[in-house]
Amino acid sequence: MGVSLADNDLDDDDFAETHDINVTPFIDVILVLLIIFMVAAPLSTVDLPIDLPTSTSTPQKKPDKPTYVTIKPDLSVAIGETFVKRVDLVSALDATPDMAKDKYIFLRADRAVPYGELMEVLEFLNKGGYSKVKLVTLEGVPGAAPPPQGAPATPPKP
Repeated sequence: MGVSLADNDLDDDDFAETHDINVTPFIDVILVLLIIFMVAAPLSTVDLPIDLPTSTSTPQKKPDKPTYVTIKPDLSVAIGETFVKRVDLVSALDATPDMAKDKYIFLRADRAVPYGELMEVLEFLNKGGYSKVKLVTLEGVPGAAPPPQGAPATPPKP
């Protein structure tokens, strides 16, 4: 609150309040939040490089904290970015914080993974009580031919 004091002129207008908002603290808070989100955003993605197949189906909404199970081309399995043995997959999922049997698991498998290996991981998940599984693909262009077997996949659209 600001007040104006004059020497000898004690008029009511001299003691009027100024009605200006100090926006500097607001801008400081916004900049700090921006920096926090810029640092935290890359940490929430899975960085295991795999060649996902493409699909032209309509993308669905992703939950806030998805659980990714990844099958690499060498047939190793990872939860998020932590590699686990296939036989320990269910126990590792059970030990994951905020994981429940009714929560969706997003299964990412490289294009080079044989169908039988993918089904084996799905069977481990199903026997462990995790029956809600969604398969992850890249967004494709409707009507376009799929890329050749050895061709690198295009990055997902934002």
